[in-house]
Amino acid sequence: MKTHDLHRGSAPLLISLPHDGEAIPRAIAARLTPSARHVPDTDWHVSRLYAFARDLGASMLVPKYSRYVVDLNRPPDDVSLYPGQNTTGLCPLVQFSGEPVYLDGQAPDDDEIDERVRHYWQPYHATLVAEIERIHAEHGRCVLWEGHSIRSFVPFLFDARLPDFNLGTVGGASCRPGLRAQLVGVLEAQADYSFVVDGRFMGGYITRHYGRPEQGIDAIQLELAQANYMDEASYAYDNERAASTQSLIQRLLEAVLDAE
Repeated sequence: MKTHDLHRGSAPLLISLPHDGEAIPRAIAARLTPSARHVPDTDWHVSRLYAFARDLGASMLVPKYSRYVVDLNRPPDDVSLYPGQNTTGLCPLVQFSGEPVYLDGQAPDDDEIDERVRHYWQPYHATLVAEIERIHAEHGRCVLWEGHSIRSFVPFLFDARLPDFNLGTVGGASCRPGLRAQLVGVLEAQADYSFVVDGRFMGGYITRHYGRPEQGIDAIQLELAQANYMDEASYAYDNERAASTQSLIQRLLEAVLDAE
């Protein structure tokens, strides 16, 4: 069963898009609430938004299955990444709207969660590790870029409108200080988008777990407000808005590639 696609590039850059998948196996979908079957918490269109990065030589890893099957950016033991704050888990039971994911009595038990980890989570992470190792062996370094997006306003997770660009480096622990400073400089040099660095979204499991700057592996997460490239009500991609957003993302990725 193919759970993800890998495009192997030529640059020291790997883009991981763990919440891009939309598919849900039929047996699981039958147990979801009607609203959850529309997978509203998908990072909509991020693989399309980042498609240009292949021309920069980036590798790209994209899952096929929804985060409602298993969240690839959560630890396999499901320890909370944001203690004391609302969040969703390894096999989410609650949508970002606060509505349930499953019909009454239909949530997965521990055995089913373990099976989902084996069938969906582990293959993605095995490919991620192998590609990081390949890139590092070839270039002497690897930058892992975690591409995410979310609705601009999600009261369940945060009180106010989310900034347009949310850069996460786990408080500077997941990448080199110089690289972090370069990325901040790119954001500070423009006036079209609001941004925050290491705010509400400091970096999920992948950024925290794989970022090892002392070993030549930098990890950075970018959480985008979806209003900057799509219509949030209809989920429709907006080419004009997306082109402007892509321009800034490209400047960030070029800064990554130019960094020594």
